[in-house]
Amino acid sequence: MVAIRHVTGYAAMGAAVLALTLAGCGSGGGGGGSGSSSSGTSTPQSSGSAQNAAKGSATSMLTTANVAKLGTVVTDGKGFVLYRFDADSANPTKVSCYSTCAALWPAATTTTNGSVTTKGIDKSLVSTVKRNDGSTQITLAGWPLYRYAKDDAPKEPYGQGVDGTWWAVTPSGAKITTPASTSSAPAPAGTSTGGGGY
Repeated sequence: MVAIRHVTGYAAMGAAVLALTLAGCGSGGGGGGSGSSSSGTSTPQSSGSAQNAAKGSATSMLTTANVAKLGTVVTDGKGFVLYRFDADSANPTKVSCYSTCAALWPAATTTTNGSVTTKGIDKSLVSTVKRNDGSTQITLAGWPLYRYAKDDAPKEPYGQGVDGTWWAVTPSGAKITTPASTSSAPAPAGTSTGGGGY
């Protein structure tokens, strides 16, 4: 009888763990192209990947680089291309990329509370906005700035034009709508590069 109770207890505990695991994975697939599925998310996520995304891509500098087929784009201090998202807005500044979106598009954040140096960019266009997770995201001409997780080297614009909503940024904050180069980011075997907004 005691053995049966132990087995039943383990089975119940296993079912609870399985349910929590499935619940955590349920939001893993992309959302709609507008990003609206994540715009209402205001509470920080507790999973490791969401916590890493919440930290964003910290930089204390915005600079420019000449990228083939795109021209002059804004980059962070390490030379990674920065993007803006059509679902956001600049006036007033609105951030709508959180949760699953932020895992693929980490915010360009600063830990120096607005003290961002610029090179080749009008400093008066640079500001910051507080995200729902408490981090400070850099803005350019009011537009929140992001990195793309699949850009694994400086000056790679794999995020350019993704889902027709993500665009590399000019030094004035305008979006570049020129198509990216014909090469695309390498995708892991068995995955689709198509996508659902992010």
